[in-house]
Amino acid sequence: MSYIENNLMNEENILYRSKLHWIVFCWPVIWFIVAIIFFIAGVSVIGVLCILISIVTGIASFIKFKSSEFGVTNRRVIVKIGFIRRISVEVLLNKIEGIQVNQGIWGRILGFGSITVSGTGGTKDLFHKISAPLEFRRKVQEQIVAGQDSK
Repeated sequence: MSYIENNLMNEENILYRSKLHWIVFCWPVIWFIVAIIFFIAGVSVIGVLCILISIVTGIASFIKFKSSEFGVTNRRVIVKIGFIRRISVEVLLNKIEGIQVNQGIWGRILGFGSITVSGTGGTKDLFHKISAPLEFRRKVQEQIVAGQDSK
C-alpha cells in the first residue's frame, strides 16, 4: 500500500493522485549521451566516468520517482517525497490559502511544473517537477469549494 492509503483518516477518500514527471530522468540520459560521445571520440576513461555518473543519477532519480506521491482527498492534501530521507506534508483543505503553479516553457510543453502550497500561518511548501500541476491545483480548489458548500 502507498503512503497516502496508509495514512487516511476515517471516511477520507482519495480523489486525485499525481506523481513526479518523467523529466526527473533528464540528467541521467544526458550523462549517458555524453558518455557515448566520449566513447566515439576514443576517450574511454571519461566515457566510463560519465556512464558511472549516469547510473548513479539514474538510480537516484528512479528511487525519487517511485517513492514520491501527491494526493488530494476529500479532507487534505498529502505529499510524500523520498525513501530513506522522507519529506511528508499533510495540509487540511480548510487550512490552505492557495496553491501557486510555476511552469516554464519546457514545463508547459511537456506538462510538468512546480507547486507551492500556502497554508494558514504563513507556511509554504514547494514541490518541483510534478506531472500536470494545473490539474492538481484544480482538484484541490474543487475540494475546497465543495467543503465550503457543504457547510
